[in-house]
Amino acid sequence: MRGFGVALGALALASCAATGGTPPATVAVAPQEAAKLRQVGAAVLFWSQEERFRNFPAMEKLFPGTVARAGRKVRALPQGAPLPIAEAEVAAFMAAQNVTGLLVLQDGKVRMERYARGYGPEGRWTSFSVAKSVTSTLVGAAIKDGYIKSIDDPVTRYIPDLAGAGYDGVSIRQLLTMTSGVKWNEDYTDPNSDVARMFAEAVPAGMDPTVFYMRKLPRESAPGAKFVYKTGETNLIGVLVRRATGKSLSAYLEEKIWKPFGMERDAFWMTDQTGAEVSGCCLSVSLRDYGRIGQMALEGGKGIVPAGWFADATKAQVTYPGGGYGYQWWVLPGGTYAAQGIFGQVILVDPSSRLVMVTSAAWPRASDRDLAQARLAFAMKVQAAARQ
Repeated sequence: MRGFGVALGALALASCAATGGTPPATVAVAPQEAAKLRQVGAAVLFWSQEERFRNFPAMEKLFPGTVARAGRKVRALPQGAPLPIAEAEVAAFMAAQNVTGLLVLQDGKVRMERYARGYGPEGRWTSFSVAKSVTSTLVGAAIKDGYIKSIDDPVTRYIPDLAGAGYDGVSIRQLLTMTSGVKWNEDYTDPNSDVARMFAEAVPAGMDPTVFYMRKLPRESAPGAKFVYKTGETNLIGVLVRRATGKSLSAYLEEKIWKPFGMERDAFWMTDQTGAEVSGCCLSVSLRDYGRIGQMALEGGKGIVPAGWFADATKAQVTYPGGGYGYQWWVLPGGTYAAQGIFGQVILVDPSSRLVMVTSAAWPRASDRDLAQARLAFAMKVQAAARQ
């Protein structure tokens, strides 16, 4: 059995890559605040370590956003037998990785749960690109509900203002697998990269900021020919879901996942200057609810997405050295898959041992091979301990 060890080894290679009621309506930011919001949003990648520790659990205090409210019925995560790993070893791992939340589920039971630096079960932590896997699940929900006919539909059918740009002839499937062929720079250390600049420009009135930026990008290869990791394309997927459903992402998340699956705490989703959720990142969730997201995927999302959706979403639709990419999920040898975000966020799912492992963290760098390898070593111990 392969599992977590192989999974996080490949992830190391790929690392460079609220109860009841209705969510508040999406409200655009006042014009005088839009420029300030763009500046702060671009600065997130370059916060100091102190700022990361302070702000990652408090994004709603810095940014506007919408809320997906939890329902009255919470999906239980019963206590399981504690994993036979020495407490000192767990504490050392968390300290070395700046981990503030660590959760391990097996068969839906809690086998390990730890918090640090004032974070706790009542709090939320930002997800960065873990949110991508949630956004892709909303595409599956929209297909089940009939809002989207097929992932082979052209993107321009749902976002016609992309017509005449690099996204002509690109399908929803190619957005999900990041194979559009459109040129993009995801360098988190470069202030001039696309990922850092996409919300830094003033946007004409009435124009969606993501569409405004993405439609200017040139094509570098044929659609479907090349995998290039692009946060901007997940933001486009969010635009697509909003336009297809006529609902905000938080409202649809609440309706299709947060209440039906029994999430425990409200989720907060940051919005851009027009009030639309930034779907490629920026979803803040409690540690246990991140675990429930992994459990939902492990169980196949019955009633939420079409039958077989997660089987397709979590298998390699495209490959890179050491693994592959599905519908916004990293796919690893041995059947393990993961939602992964910069600065140490991960939901890792190993179907062979029915394990879900979550870390919320504040790594000193967005991507770090050494930290990823150390996380690999700890995850291998978790898997071995779970077999005992």
